[in-house]
Amino acid sequence: MPNGNTLTKASVVDYIYEKTDRNRAEIKDLVESILDIMKQAIKSDHAMLVSGFGKFEAYDKNARKGRNPQTNESITLPARKVVVFRLSRKFRSELN
Repeated sequence: MPNGNTLTKASVVDYIYEKTDRNRAEIKDLVESILDIMKQAIKSDHAMLVSGFGKFEAYDKNARKGRNPQTNESITLPARKVVVFRLSRKFRSELN
């Protein structure tokens, strides 16, 4: 895996390419397909569980009051969807 701070899609493709005998284009398509499956699962089911890794969950956040820090003006922040990731217990224990 790369030594930098951020793991990118390209570095995942490179890592898999080095470990297999498939070509880069094929691996890139596979990675894109996996990410599309993940996106659709989160959009439609609002949750996606990867055993031993964690759970992605989407939920609705209600509109709320806020303020513009530059002008101190009160504003209403609109309702929106947010996605959270919760580590599995097994992965959490491996990290700690």
